[in-house]
Amino acid sequence: MRTALVLVAVLLAGAAALALQASQTTTPTDTQTESAVTRPALTVNLVVPQEAEWPLEVEAGGGLYAWQEGVIAAETGGLRVLDIAVEVGDAVHRGQELVRLDDATVRAELVEHDARVAQAEAALGEARANAGRARTVKGSGAMPGQQIDQYLVGEETALANLAAAEAARETQRLRLAQTRILAVDDGLISARPATLGMVVAPGTELLRLVRQGRVEWRAEVTAEQLARVRTGQIAELTLPGGEAVTGTVRALAPTLDGSTRYGLVYVDLPVGGPARPGMFARGYIRLGQRAALTLPESAVVLRDGNSYAFTVGLDDRVAQRKVEIGRRAQGQVEILSGLAPDARVVGRGGAFLNDGDLVRVEPAPGAAPVGVP
Repeated sequence: MRTALVLVAVLLAGAAALALQASQTTTPTDTQTESAVTRPALTVNLVVPQEAEWPLEVEAGGGLYAWQEGVIAAETGGLRVLDIAVEVGDAVHRGQELVRLDDATVRAELVEHDARVAQAEAALGEARANAGRARTVKGSGAMPGQQIDQYLVGEETALANLAAAEAARETQRLRLAQTRILAVDDGLISARPATLGMVVAPGTELLRLVRQGRVEWRAEVTAEQLARVRTGQIAELTLPGGEAVTGTVRALAPTLDGSTRYGLVYVDLPVGGPARPGMFARGYIRLGQRAALTLPESAVVLRDGNSYAFTVGLDDRVAQRKVEIGRRAQGQVEILSGLAPDARVVGRGGAFLNDGDLVRVEPAPGAAPVGVP
């Protein structure tokens, strides 16, 4: 009996020892699991949304065109181009001679018309002398009445012939003046179809002129954008070469294109600048200023086509907030909705976080980023 009791005691002592050993081996594992659960997912710095006055603008693209392009053409025909005094790109002034036509034939015809005028003047002198005698003897019976009427009518006919000859001579003088083709306005020569020796016809295009050197940007905008644009507003555009140009809205199109549903905004550009007709440019039309709530672009995460920011609570756990974004400028993005102005937001690294993650907050040195004016 005593032996049996001793055996039972030994078995119980062994079982207790095994239980103690098991408890000692499982406790560290549980502690490690608990530690893993509570370990921060990421060390982050915080930013606070900043309020700033940002420009309100309309983005657009469009071509550059001459404000007005004048066509310089021949007014007379059948004459040969004798001289072209300008080249494409030359600046010209109103009244400057640009093209000269061969006027030898016109001058010869003008001499002929001068002779006809002289003949008409001589005939008029004779007719006036006859008419004067007829008036003197009229009613005296010294000259038949039919003869008197004939002399008086002859005077009127001679006057008419002289007027016709003088008109023909004046036309020839105008034709002579038209052999010197002048600039109709100040501007820049943009095309030169004329060639030396060509025989022109009335209306033949010889040159094209960008009036006053003025170039305009015709920005294409939607109907909604067009309703917000006003004349006098400032437009800033970038040329293909990277040059920045500032212009002023001159006019708005009264209609929209029926196929594209876009309207045109006409923007005057500085004369003598790098803008050239035929270029395409993109830019902004400044509508004014509007307050904006901003965050650094690094604080906004794009997921599944939506924008999110991660806010940090007092327990250092993050909450994923869906936000609506607007304008961007100089590394900042405008937050339209979804975020409180005093929210504590993860500055960067949000792409590695999930809703509810624990983070270690380590504010970056210096103040939080400010909005871009």
